[in-house]
Amino acid sequence: MKFLKKLLITSLAIVAASGCKKLDIAPTDKFSDLTFWKVDANVYSALYNNYSLIYNSGLYFNPEALSDNAYSPAGDLNLIASGQATASTAKFAGDWSYYYSAIKSCNIFLANIGQNTTLPAATVARLKAETRFIRAFEHFNLTKWYGDVPIWDHDETPEEAKVVARSPKANVVKFVLDELNAALPDLPSKDAIPAAENGRITKGAALALEARVLLYQGDRMADVVAVCEKLMNDQATYGTYSLNPDYSALFSTPSVNKNNPESILSLQYVPNIRTWQDFWDFAPRSVGGRVSNMAPTQELVDSYIMLNGKPIGDAGSGYDESNPYANRDPRLTATVVYDGYHWDNGGGVNGTTKTIYIKPGSDPVQPGADEYTPTSQSSSATGYYWRKYFDPSAQASFVSGNNLHLFRYAEILLDYAEAKNSLGQMDAAVWGKTIGALRARAGFTDPGALNYPGNADMTNIIRRERRVEFAMEGLRVDDIRRWKIAEIVMNGYAHGAKFSADQSTDNGYIRTQKRQFNPARDYLWAIPANDLGLDKNLTQNPGY
Repeated sequence: MKFLKKLLITSLAIVAASGCKKLDIAPTDKFSDLTFWKVDANVYSALYNNYSLIYNSGLYFNPEALSDNAYSPAGDLNLIASGQATASTAKFAGDWSYYYSAIKSCNIFLANIGQNTTLPAATVARLKAETRFIRAFEHFNLTKWYGDVPIWDHDETPEEAKVVARSPKANVVKFVLDELNAALPDLPSKDAIPAAENGRITKGAALALEARVLLYQGDRMADVVAVCEKLMNDQATYGTYSLNPDYSALFSTPSVNKNNPESILSLQYVPNIRTWQDFWDFAPRSVGGRVSNMAPTQELVDSYIMLNGKPIGDAGSGYDESNPYANRDPRLTATVVYDGYHWDNGGGVNGTTKTIYIKPGSDPVQPGADEYTPTSQSSSATGYYWRKYFDPSAQASFVSGNNLHLFRYAEILLDYAEAKNSLGQMDAAVWGKTIGALRARAGFTDPGALNYPGNADMTNIIRRERRVEFAMEGLRVDDIRRWKIAEIVMNGYAHGAKFSADQSTDNGYIRTQKRQFNPARDYLWAIPANDLGLDKNLTQNPGY
């Protein structure tokens, strides 16, 4: 907790007193460029400022609505998901600016930390390694969305910024991997740091990002296996990680959310100091939600298998469309609020223990606050709400201090399963360590769900497992794009529950949004129009 408070307090204090202000413009008060970095506390303030820039809650949650997991009526998310975005779409420019601002802050740190002569050399090496990780993460996010992007490996001058060209994606990926490999030796193992430093970047975080970067390339699966096996098998070097026994508690129970064996790197939040509030627009109104700004789709709900291990459409699954949420993967109830859901507030101040009525006309108390209404601007447009990341200890209006997990050990297991399967090396042993372990943790007990299925369609099993395990964690959009299935799953209607007044269309499932995805254009985002105007050497992506 000590590190979290330092991270968040100093990231604010540095702006007000000596941090970003001193880094980005000419100093006007206490410190100058010649003295700022000589003070150890200032170095740490600058470091914690970089930590605060790694990511934010909007970047974390909003990508769900750009996938087939969720629908949002919000402007840019709606435009992108429906295929109507242009080079002037604000989100394209906003995300681009966010990542490059974080990179600039990291470059300023790396360019100036050498002025400090009082911190031990090993400490300086560690701080530089943490900063290089952050810089690598920002470059990875840029190339993931925009393809070829400029690499900034130093604090650029205004003149340089006007003439920089885009580097090929392969070069950006190489830069990211080289940065991680250079940082790794100077980062500590998770097990080597004191509790006061929980939340700092470790060797495990560097490997987790490396595994993700390699997996997303599609042709580096042997390398993915090698990286994952380091984390899975060499705990003495890289730290001890395992699945947390309770899936739901990872996201909702504050004590577990903050301290568990599964989190490799999380966005750090502290109640009353640094918080996020997105859940206010995810929750049912009857338990304190405001408006439904992002709602799960029927397509996501349908992806949760039955307790016997069979998808709902398979013969013998036992699926009953009139009782659709019974005997399903327990992660469904941990993630999605559906009609008839038993909402337990976990002893917290938000909401009550009650039944959530969503089917039109079903609430005994009318008008039903959570009921689906086609014309409503506040209830869910799909007939579903979110449960995952509900914080029972949140303040009023769901102001939460719980962490948001960027990398979990579960991702390492699923990266490993996908890579081994791609190499033709999936077997009962790999299954048991990955899919089988994840399902056992989720609460499955039926051998049909837990045992290795042999010659089943393993590719789709792994893809389905990733979808339900990481729903609402922002990874689905990455997966459908790297698998090149976005052109399939993001074309046509996104649906909601079977509450449509027209039961003859789509079997009565709500048509929520007509989506379009042009594979010749939409696998990349537009380079912001304003940046193109400022830099003659930047070029636009095809179709914009």
